[in-house]
Amino acid sequence: MRNLILYISCSFDGYIAKPNDDLSFLNLVQIEGEDYGYNDFISTVDTVILGRRTYDWVIGEVQEFPHFDKEVYVITHREQPAKGNINFYGGDLQKLVLKLKSESGKNIFCDGGSEIVNQLLTYKLFDEIIISIVPIVVGNGTRLFKDGRPEQEFKHCGTKTYNSGLVQLHYKIA
Repeated sequence: MRNLILYISCSFDGYIAKPNDDLSFLNLVQIEGEDYGYNDFISTVDTVILGRRTYDWVIGEVQEFPHFDKEVYVITHREQPAKGNINFYGGDLQKLVLKLKSESGKNIFCDGGSEIVNQLLTYKLFDEIIISIVPIVVGNGTRLFKDGRPEQEFKHCGTKTYNSGLVQLHYKIA
């Protein structure tokens, strides 16, 4: 069975973006040659799920979509034909994830945003969560975790610290 893994960064106070989808605080920990384990992680993945706002932000910031070699599901309310391996999905998110998990393949990567993360938490569909904490309090913006989700317990698998001050927490669902 494939695992659904959240791999994401947030500020010390739990924000994945400042107001207006500003991710500039992530630059605080950018060090040439340091990927914080991302390349090792992404090599275990063949499918990516992300929200439409996250997809639109990425497309606006980079020349080439970074997951061009993966099967991608952009969760959206707007119908749109697929673009190569990029599928725009407006159906039931829980059914999609359960279907993907039942198929053979590598892991499934949830690349955000917070609406998708919180829906998947509500359905208790994550198998692992890897959160990189950036050492800054931003005070406002888009929270990673929203109120109103059911309680869930996690088992600590490891913590990595980096010279930049970033701390990476790895948990599996208990």
